[in-house]
Amino acid sequence: LIFKTVLKDIRSVSILLCLHSVFFFFSRHPLATFFHLFFRVSAIITYLFCDWFSNSFVACFVTILLLLSFDFWSVKNVTGRLLVGLRWWNQIDEDGKSHWVFEAKRVSIVNKTASTEAEARIFWLGLIICPVIWTVFFFSTLFSLKLKWLALVIAGISLQTANLYGYIHCKLGGQKSTSRVTSRFFVTADNENTYL
Repeated sequence: LIFKTVLKDIRSVSILLCLHSVFFFFSRHPLATFFHLFFRVSAIITYLFCDWFSNSFVACFVTILLLLSFDFWSVKNVTGRLLVGLRWWNQIDEDGKSHWVFEAKRVSIVNKTASTEAEARIFWLGLIICPVIWTVFFFSTLFSLKLKWLALVIAGISLQTANLYGYIHCKLGGQKSTSRVTSRFFVTADNENTYL
């Protein structure tokens, strides 16, 4: 009996080590990839199970808000740049006017493997799925009349969608407006349909 449990433990540890080595093999930035998902998933799990571990609403609120803030900062300043080569920020010029800057790193043929396709998929899936989950939390909080959690859920939606909006804007072409990109897409689609 003891031998079987030890054998099971050895198998599970070897499986974990294999998964760990595969993750590090396919990822150029394993730490950035980990933290890209860690703070967002931690905030969601804490939101779901916080009532089980603590009776203090304030402690739960502050913990989740801190996790969301850490996520916002790490995604905006670190993981977006490392995993997909995109970054955005706000800068104020000498006249006091605010300008939003959206940049996409130009990928050369030599440095095409700066980030892997798996990292990019993890980045975009995490960036898109989490705001959807917080939106579901919003409606469930609203319909269950747990209004004290509403401010936290709105903060979660705001921080998650701000990053999503910024990176979509970067992906669509930096300084170009979204309406120009969309209109150009529809013009090309119309031109292709006229030849059918």
